[in-house]
Amino acid sequence: MNSELNVNQNDLVNAWQERLPTILKPGDHAEVAADMANPQALRIHIASAGRQEYSFDFECRYVDSREVEVKLVDVERAGAVIDERNENVQGMAGDYTRHIHECAQALQQITHQ
Repeated sequence: MNSELNVNQNDLVNAWQERLPTILKPGDHAEVAADMANPQALRIHIASAGRQEYSFDFECRYVDSREVEVKLVDVERAGAVIDERNENVQGMAGDYTRHIHECAQALQQITHQ
């Protein structure tokens, strides 16, 4: 049986804010915030590098101390919401989802004690 997450949400946000940029591609920019509605979740905003001006919003919820569930909430291009079913956008969202899972694994030393 996996254990519950017993980490202060602010400490978690700080750890993610430090670690996630090291996992993303150079030029991508990430902001991590506490999910005010759920102490077991984070909100992650990623602005992709390049001229296309894509930005992605994810909800990252801890299922337990080791595993996260990542949900794409919203995709914007140059500040306007776009259809995330576009193949290019789906590919980018998939990459970011993998990076978020990678970051969660890298932070298991603080989440799984």
